[in-house]
Amino acid sequence: MKSKAIRWLWYATIILVILAVMSSYNVSFKWVFSLTVIGHAVLIYMVYAVLTDNYKTDLTFKDGYQDRPLKVEPEDYR
Repeated sequence: MKSKAIRWLWYATIILVILAVMSSYNVSFKWVFSLTVIGHAVLIYMVYAVLTDNYKTDLTFKDGYQDRPLKVEPEDYR
């Protein structure tokens, strides 16, 4: 998922931070509303990009997490 999906996640995060700063500094409503609409569009596209990302892996749930392997007893593999 290191392709364009992560970039869109960063875009959505940056828009959210800018929107919060603009709201706290009492920027004109039309600018805050416009950025909110753009943020919603970016969020929808971000979800689409994540769900349609061409990501392949050979890992399964039995492999556990990549940072910490599961401790499975041999009797669990019946």
